[in-house]
Amino acid sequence: MTAAPAHADNPADGKGAPKVPPAQMSTVGGELLGKPGPQVRRGPGAPQLPKDLSGRSWLVADAESGEILAANNAHWRLPPASTLKMLFADTVLPKLPRNQTHKVVPSDLEGMGAGSSAVGVKEGSSYSVHDLWLGVFLRSGNDAVRVLSAMNGGVPRTVKDMQAHAEDLQAKDTHVVTPDGYDADGQVSSAYDLTLFARSGLQKADFREYCATVSAKFPGEEKPGKKRDSFAIVNTNRLLTGEGMPKGEPYKGMAGVKNGSTTNAGNTFTGVAQHDGRKLLVTVMNPETAEPHRVYTEARALLDWGFEAAGHVQPVGVLVPPRGAADKPGDGRADQATQHAQASVAGAGGGMWTAVGIAGAALVVLAAGGFVVHRRHPLPDRMRRRG
Repeated sequence: MTAAPAHADNPADGKGAPKVPPAQMSTVGGELLGKPGPQVRRGPGAPQLPKDLSGRSWLVADAESGEILAANNAHWRLPPASTLKMLFADTVLPKLPRNQTHKVVPSDLEGMGAGSSAVGVKEGSSYSVHDLWLGVFLRSGNDAVRVLSAMNGGVPRTVKDMQAHAEDLQAKDTHVVTPDGYDADGQVSSAYDLTLFARSGLQKADFREYCATVSAKFPGEEKPGKKRDSFAIVNTNRLLTGEGMPKGEPYKGMAGVKNGSTTNAGNTFTGVAQHDGRKLLVTVMNPETAEPHRVYTEARALLDWGFEAAGHVQPVGVLVPPRGAADKPGDGRADQATQHAQASVAGAGGGMWTAVGIAGAALVVLAAGGFVVHRRHPLPDRMRRRG
């Protein structure tokens, strides 16, 4: 498979991002997360953190328990680029039936930033919600985001909905200005919040399906009297496709989630992977090292470290549950992992953890004793290539 080159949201150099983290940041999820610099609590047998990590902010966490294995400036509020599309999808995806269709009118595409990444939506042509989500996840299409926003009541309404959902998720570092992550004054998020968005989204089967899809067909322009054609689109997540990676191989067990690149944000990435039943989330924001695909190499190194370190480190924090989740009744067993993390982390919030299944579109159920994943590998071949 030959993957198309990744499109940036707009030209990327990271010049707009602040150079030094605040001396004190939010302590949501744990006191250590509010401190600048790398945070890790190594125990016997734990490997050293990867060398030469240059991301201004990063985090690696257990996707199921929510335990944060290590972090660096986790709550530093930085421009998020298209990783903000995870919040957009988690907010809007449940509202629109996947088979619903929409004919694009000129006003749907108004306000897109210059140089925006696009999947190729055309005015006067009709698209299904399913097609548009493939455009969002695979090609980071700001045009597809704008059309879905129009279907949701418009961009202002969608931004308001996204901000409200971020607050429900306790993503307090995030301020939404645009639904697509394009650079805008005041638009910020954090590695911690982006990881919350990914974890929440991955609980939705459609979200898992779209972010795990490597390639698909996208409808071409509708022309009177002519049969409508389609064209191939390929996911811009290089750890999913292997494009530009050593030996051209994807990261083993990679199942999404979203990458981004803008002038102010530099390169950003949130990913999720599964090895031998353990599921890890990683977020890297704005690596300073000038090297092609650096955000992916650092994310890969952190995942490798996390899978080796799990069980040999004490958590430095925890991914908090959505507001109100702590008040929901449980059987006392499903939240053992988070209780353990909270007992180990000073300042961690209480409450029931939110489970996540990442096995592609496979059936994932929360049983009394924990997860039952009916397919060990999260990226079966039939899910990796669509259309």
